[in-house]
Amino acid sequence: MEMFQYDFMQRAFLAAICIACIAPILGLLLILRKQSLLADTLSHVSLSGVALGLLIGVSPTVTTIVVVMIAALIMEYLSRVYKSYSEISVAILMSTGLAVALILMSLRKNAAGIKVEQYLFGSLVTVSSEQVSILIGLVIFIGGLYILFRKPLYVLLFDEDTAFTAGLPVRLMSLLINIVTGVTISVMMPIAGALLVASILILPTAISMRFSNSFTSVILWAMCIGFLGMVGGLYASYEYSTPPGATITLIFVTVLVFVNVIIFVKKWYQQQKAKV
Repeated sequence: MEMFQYDFMQRAFLAAICIACIAPILGLLLILRKQSLLADTLSHVSLSGVALGLLIGVSPTVTTIVVVMIAALIMEYLSRVYKSYSEISVAILMSTGLAVALILMSLRKNAAGIKVEQYLFGSLVTVSSEQVSILIGLVIFIGGLYILFRKPLYVLLFDEDTAFTAGLPVRLMSLLINIVTGVTISVMMPIAGALLVASILILPTAISMRFSNSFTSVILWAMCIGFLGMVGGLYASYEYSTPPGATITLIFVTVLVFVNVIIFVKKWYQQQKAKV
């Protein structure tokens, strides 16, 4: 196919396949911990990392990873301080990250080269070999952690107090989840865009949860849906010159509507059949 003649498209599709593998695992962890907004918060914070990197002339990937790791540490601290009001830590970090990003952008507004807008909405040409390598490393790291620590994670997700009394390092595991999520978001941004990266983490899992009934089946179905949405979205983005993040998100939303319609029709048919 013509599009695969270009190096940036090859990198974009490799990155998309990696994201389709790891997004469902992180998405399920965030949903079950009732931290869906954490992804949105870290994506806003990562924008300040991109702006910082472009301002000082360092790879935005490096500065973004450093910034989101610091943000993950602060998030963990704030969530303990405001344990009964977790939305406060989300609001503080989201507004701070966006404010810092806007200030840094204003300092660089006349500079040439890559624009921050490409990271806001996603751009196929901004996917670098370095980011693809990091994503491949994350697939191995996250996949390995999930296989090795699936049962302790299961306990932590459904009952943190039980996990603590069982001797599990609850705080360390929680911090690790936040950091890995932040790093993943920072390398997903070139494709998804900072404004929509959270949807790519959450939507495949949310769709899968509508018809799957076990921990593992949710993740496997979410991977299939993620692959369909990521690859289909990139193809459509290349063919019709649309922003990749928005295109991928709309495909996921279309699948969500389709699945809900199927479930509704199935329930209606079963109710009608029971009446006969």
